[in-house]
Amino acid sequence: QTGPVIDMPVPASFNDITQDPSLENYIGWVWYEKEVLLPLRWLQDDLNTRVVLRFGSAHYYAIVWVNGVQVVEHEGGHLPFEADISSVVQRSPGIPCRITVALNNTLTPHTLPPGSIQYMNDETRYPKNYFVQNIKFDFFNYAGIHRPVVLYTTPSVYIDDITVTTTSSESVAMVQYKVSVVGSTLYSLSLSLRDQDGKVVATGDGTTGELKVLNPNLWWPYLMHENPGYRYSLEVKMQAQANGVLLEDMYTLPVGIRTVHVTSTQFLINGRPFYFHGVNKHEDADIRGKGLDWPLIVKDFNLLHWLGANSFRTSHYPYAEEIMDLCDASGIVVIDECPAVGIKMPESFGNKSLQQHLVVMEELIRRDKNRPSVVMWSVANEPASELPPAAYYFKTVIAHTKALDPSRPVTFVTDANYALDRGAPYVDVICVNSYFSWYHDPGHLEVIPLQLTTQFENWYKTYQKPIIQSEYGADSVPGLHSDPPLMFSEEYQKAMLKEYHSIFDKKRKEYLIGELIWNFADFMTNQGTTRVLGNKKGIFTRQRQPKSAAFVLRERYWKIANESSCLPPIIKSHTLFL
Repeated sequence: QTGPVIDMPVPASFNDITQDPSLENYIGWVWYEKEVLLPLRWLQDDLNTRVVLRFGSAHYYAIVWVNGVQVVEHEGGHLPFEADISSVVQRSPGIPCRITVALNNTLTPHTLPPGSIQYMNDETRYPKNYFVQNIKFDFFNYAGIHRPVVLYTTPSVYIDDITVTTTSSESVAMVQYKVSVVGSTLYSLSLSLRDQDGKVVATGDGTTGELKVLNPNLWWPYLMHENPGYRYSLEVKMQAQANGVLLEDMYTLPVGIRTVHVTSTQFLINGRPFYFHGVNKHEDADIRGKGLDWPLIVKDFNLLHWLGANSFRTSHYPYAEEIMDLCDASGIVVIDECPAVGIKMPESFGNKSLQQHLVVMEELIRRDKNRPSVVMWSVANEPASELPPAAYYFKTVIAHTKALDPSRPVTFVTDANYALDRGAPYVDVICVNSYFSWYHDPGHLEVIPLQLTTQFENWYKTYQKPIIQSEYGADSVPGLHSDPPLMFSEEYQKAMLKEYHSIFDKKRKEYLIGELIWNFADFMTNQGTTRVLGNKKGIFTRQRQPKSAAFVLRERYWKIANESSCLPPIIKSHTLFL
């Protein structure tokens, strides 16, 4: 023991839990420890039972011990990792199982996201060994065990992975599957696909195959169909002989039948044009930081439904699986982004960084590949893509992503000049961020129409690919009013949105396929002279109360939904139920 021991809730960021300012901005190693009693039945059949310890995520570098034995280490936050701890716990049944986690949140030029440690060596100005963590992204670098930690069991022969892809026509759909079994080569597999009434609509067997579904219920986005988010249940049953015993494992995977296709001007879901009218979000809230919080998640989904939003981007990292489950179930479309934010330094484009980026994409795709809500992968946000090494870097990352999952388009989100961006040739959809009259020409709303029009026309003329305005917005301090509109007032945020919207309405008749406001809600950042307790670009406050801009966006999104829907006019009253 090297320091004070305090209680720390999991899941949660550790930064805002105490009154200690040194913990708020702490960089380095922290240690978590917990003892649990495992059920004896997990430990008695040691030949045929596998005990697994799983972390939903931990920030950023984690080493895990069980009863003093190292069982796993993992680099990077936001994604799950697990360890088979059977041999450790089954040798000592009846005694508490001690789980120890060492966690380090230091970011280097080769981590994802990258950062750098800067030592302040002037001892006339800074204490000895004083250093700061520099980052090139605009959100607080929360740390801790952010998602649930669970213990579970499987048989010693078990279903390790399932991959599902779907194709469909008017009257028939095909569900292609691939199942991986670990622990033996002697096993049998049977599969049943059930509809939401529990009726079996198709059956299959073996590790690979195709299920034929007649008159399928397709997975549709929210506001595109009267029954959005329809999912079947794929039951996979395995039987195997091991150690003279019949072992059985079963996994039920929700399956949404839907297709995605990109043309030079459109994004098609199930063959119909889809327009992203949505938000960018953050996993961020008072006290718990980035820790998973069910009431907050359900509140956010109710706000998305109230707003008439049909989509969001997981800016700037993969979100919790629990959030993704709700997207699948309610028809919220997702651009799934990896944690590659703030790749600005030339050394972050080298082979060491590239290898880590490829591993992260493998982990993300393994986790989310079967989700119907995920329609596109985003491999980065606002990288320095005008640098020469960015061409090879993004060509490689995008090719790797497409090799892992040929069924989805791939993008990254750029704020580079259209003529200098070396990664854009490799994307399927152009996603562009711009803040005219905010970071550029601050206070001059009148420049937006010309600059935004020029932006769109330059990108489309160069690449002939559909475009999403993946970020735009303005800070507003709730309750601050000014007429005529001045920066940071609620009126200025509203006025900026309306200027952008007037150009969006022209360009969505051509090649604009989406608009995502920055941001859904105010969020915490590092302290700075332009940040007053965080970024205030939310249309909701950090406590999820609406600013004036939320009502502007709500009116717009419902108008777009009603224009594009083939359903009767949609009533603006939606409550999420679990």
